Amino acid sequence: MADQSRTTHKGHRPRPGRRTVIAAVGLIAAITLTACSGNEAPERAFDVTPYVHKGHVVDCGAFKAQADAQAVLRADALDPNELDRDGDGIACPNLPGPKDKKRVNRDFMTDLDGAPISEPVKPQS
Repeated sequence: MADQSRTTHKGHRPRPGRRTVIAAVGLIAAITLTACSGNEAPERAFDVTPYVHKGHVVDCGAFKAQADAQAVLRADALDPNELDRDGDGIACPNLPGPKDKKRVNRDFMTDLDGAPISEPVKPQS
């Protein structure tokens, strides 16, 4: 009897071989991992509780890693600790890794002391 596993019937495609399926799964996994990698926050946990909503309690020197300072900035974007002095959304960029380069939205105006301005400034005529 002839091997009919590779024969096609009208309207049916032959089943892909095992190697094809394994290669397809590997390709999908590689694409998914590549798409998910990048600037997301690290998976490690850092307790930001002692640093947020308490005013200025620390500066960049209090953190061992840039990602820890970034977590504090992310938890309180008003940045009373002045971890993001240049306002680019990245806290303490000179600290060692692990790094978290996902910017924090700090799209608000501040006065000269860094305090947020809640009312918009009217342009002078």
